[in-house]
Amino acid sequence: MAVAVAFGHSAAFSKALLFLHRNGGRSFTAFSAPYSTSATVASSSSAFSSADKVRRQKWRVPVASVLERGGVKIARDDVVRDEPTNNIPDTIFTKLGQQLHRRSQHPIGILKNAIHNYFDSNYENKFDKFDDLCPIVTVKQNFDDVLVPADHVSRSYNDTYYIDPQTVLRCHTSAHQAELLSKGYTQFLVTGDVYRRDSIDSTHYPVFHQMEGVRVFSPNDWESSGQDGTAYAAEDLKKCLEGLARHLFGAVEMRWIDTYFPFTDPSFELEIYFQEKWLEVLGCGVTEQEILKRSGNSNNVAWAFGLGLERLAMVLFDIPDIRLFWTTDERFTSQFSEGQLGIKFKPFSKFPPCYKDMSFWINESFTENNLCEVIRGIAGDLVEEVCLIDNFTNKKGMTSHCYRVAYRSMERSLTDEEINELQWKVREQVESKLNVVLR
Repeated sequence: MAVAVAFGHSAAFSKALLFLHRNGGRSFTAFSAPYSTSATVASSSSAFSSADKVRRQKWRVPVASVLERGGVKIARDDVVRDEPTNNIPDTIFTKLGQQLHRRSQHPIGILKNAIHNYFDSNYENKFDKFDDLCPIVTVKQNFDDVLVPADHVSRSYNDTYYIDPQTVLRCHTSAHQAELLSKGYTQFLVTGDVYRRDSIDSTHYPVFHQMEGVRVFSPNDWESSGQDGTAYAAEDLKKCLEGLARHLFGAVEMRWIDTYFPFTDPSFELEIYFQEKWLEVLGCGVTEQEILKRSGNSNNVAWAFGLGLERLAMVLFDIPDIRLFWTTDERFTSQFSEGQLGIKFKPFSKFPPCYKDMSFWINESFTENNLCEVIRGIAGDLVEEVCLIDNFTNKKGMTSHCYRVAYRSMERSLTDEEINELQWKVREQVESKLNVVLR
């Protein structure tokens, strides 16, 4: 399972995203791809000074030809292909080898290690830990093994990065749950980078990090308690996660919210009262018996939880923009130290944004996620937000959308020439790849 805080990417458990889209019954055509996304990053403007060029080169991550993840060598051509069933751009491939969660002085790695320390201290190192599993998984692992319906919207080309019709970049760490259960693991934590096509703003990014926890119980564990297995697991789950919340946030007020998830029953969300507001921390529940049955655990019960590391780290470290996690600027990276949870980020600069509007007539296949992919493919992390500011339908039934694109660097001021160049390329690519008519 995989969940995050309510205001951003939730993982598998959170209400807003991926598998918990409440309109899950909506049908779709998985590969009605409106464009091929082997995007190229815009070249540097000749107007830049040499210093600006150096800073731009530092921001641009080179596209490596081969990466290695979890002992598996991954070639670019294995992931990015110019064919209609592939929607992965180079900007996503470059993230595959970065593994922020394995950097002990990075906020994501610091938070991961703090959670590991909690489980080591309270469960005598009984939880096995996995943080280098390959993010390339099958559709079966990503969807079928966690009981996602065949017609669920989360399987769509619009939401998920497909390498081919049977292979994806994992949307959540739950993609490894069935395999680990089948191999006999009964207590484990899985942390990893996950990938999801999404909107653009300060709390959304197409790559983020999740942690999943699973604990399995046998009849010997609960029979002497006077409870059935489900009640026993639910009680143990809540006790575990309340302790984790105190470990991360201190003595905070908490509440449990009953909810629905397709892979747990009963299902819960844990909220804490933090900084004068209720904050959703994670989702969890007692694992559906069908998942256990398929993995050879028919007589057992289990609980599972999931959380999004970026969402918690943004709160704990006061980090205002999710793009900062990916910067190599020493003014950011030097502020954090191994084992120091909750050091408050000190903004090193606030460069002004530049806004550009773009209007066009949409077609039936248009989606905002596709628009954001095109813009990210050109502007990378220079794009801060894409927001729909106006839409209308004329008497002929044609619908127009107007989007405002905010460009802002986390490290330097952007020049007018640079932004104009980017915006023209965005307009050209939006028109050609999305088959819209610019106004």
